[in-house]
Amino acid sequence: MAASPFRSAIDLMAQYASYHRDRRNIATHFVGIPLIVFAIGILLARAELSLGGVSLTAAWLLWGLSTVWYLTRGNLVLGLAVSLVNGVLMALAEPLAAGSQSSWLSWGIGSFVLGWVIQFIGHYYEGKKPAFVDDLVGLLVGPMFVVGEALFSLGWGRDLLGEIERRAGPTHLRDLAHPAA
Repeated sequence: MAASPFRSAIDLMAQYASYHRDRRNIATHFVGIPLIVFAIGILLARAELSLGGVSLTAAWLLWGLSTVWYLTRGNLVLGLAVSLVNGVLMALAEPLAAGSQSSWLSWGIGSFVLGWVIQFIGHYYEGKKPAFVDDLVGLLVGPMFVVGEALFSLGWGRDLLGEIERRAGPTHLRDLAHPAA
């Protein structure tokens, strides 16, 4: 049974990080995860819904729901940052959904598949399966992890990074020629 999706940002990030310690894997996630989020935005942007006289696409509805989730994980800066990044990806995706059906599907499915291929290449370097295999919440944590890693590289969140590394260990480059048993 998977753990609750309502854990704190630190608990979610530490669990996710335990599947992502190889620096090459983390690097692939900087490309793969945004591509996947972008693709979901493209694919859901054609489905339009009306709620109380307000019309919005399924992409923006998903963005709104995920934003509420990110903002309630106990780290406001991280929640705002990941929501902003996801919002930019949704906005960039929307015009591609307005094209022909073949263009819409090509961009959407192509970006989705490419994003996952890049993810699985990263997990080859890691030597571990993706986090979502054991906990589907990992699909929501991925964008938060990438944005968190970007913020850490800018000097933000030293205490959060320290706690993640205390729980999951430091990043490294796994020796592919002589993998640990």
